[in-house]
Amino acid sequence: MPYININSLNIYYEEFGRGEALLFLHSHFSRALLAFSAQILPFSANYRCLYPDFRGHGRTTCESLNWSSRIIADDMSDFMNALGIKSAHLLGYSCGAYVGCYMAAKYPEKVKSLVTIGGGAYPRPQGADDFLPEKLIANNDTGFIEDIKIRHSDAHRGDWQTYLRTTVADWKAHPNLTDAEWASIKCPAFFINGENDTFGTCSELKDKVPHAKTYEVKGCGHRPHFVTEQAKELNSIILDFYHDVDRSAPCR
Repeated sequence: MPYININSLNIYYEEFGRGEALLFLHSHFSRALLAFSAQILPFSANYRCLYPDFRGHGRTTCESLNWSSRIIADDMSDFMNALGIKSAHLLGYSCGAYVGCYMAAKYPEKVKSLVTIGGGAYPRPQGADDFLPEKLIANNDTGFIEDIKIRHSDAHRGDWQTYLRTTVADWKAHPNLTDAEWASIKCPAFFINGENDTFGTCSELKDKVPHAKTYEVKGCGHRPHFVTEQAKELNSIILDFYHDVDRSAPCR
């Protein structure tokens, strides 16, 4: 079970496959392998797939329990440096979509291409406060609380309330790229959303990054790449996109 230590941050990650690097960026309440379980085998047949747990999540540990999507984008850049990876394809889901956009804007030389699933162009705070600890306790949502306690126990060291408050704050604030940041995303980009997703639409992302490809998944909501939804279809479409980018890349 590999870790990478970067200053006070100890990033836990899994790695499968060989080839061009592909960095998977997970969602708010998840961990890397949970968010992308349906992509492990199909993608590792062609790429070096890296699945890090973000700061504040899973088995990644840090002295501070504070984090944000922007901080995580910097962490992922440092993670790539620590592994000697100069550039990588990115695949971000939900919060990971925002992280990917921040990386593409701030570290363009490190982002070979960007695919997002369930992303948006601006924050959707509606419903976020329902996941504050006091709300969950009042609603007797013990199942979700226990999941969070166990799933992120290494990261929050028992302080699951701070984990949830930080997650809710990030949900309500991101993505918050400036127009200049959106305009600086020049890499090949592909934005995917379910037609019933309430967290973003293909059209709003296309407005921000006009050169991007988009795909709306019919009959799906926020997580169309899950094994219980349209994973097989999306895996094929995303892999075709990455292969096209690789074929068009200049020889090095």
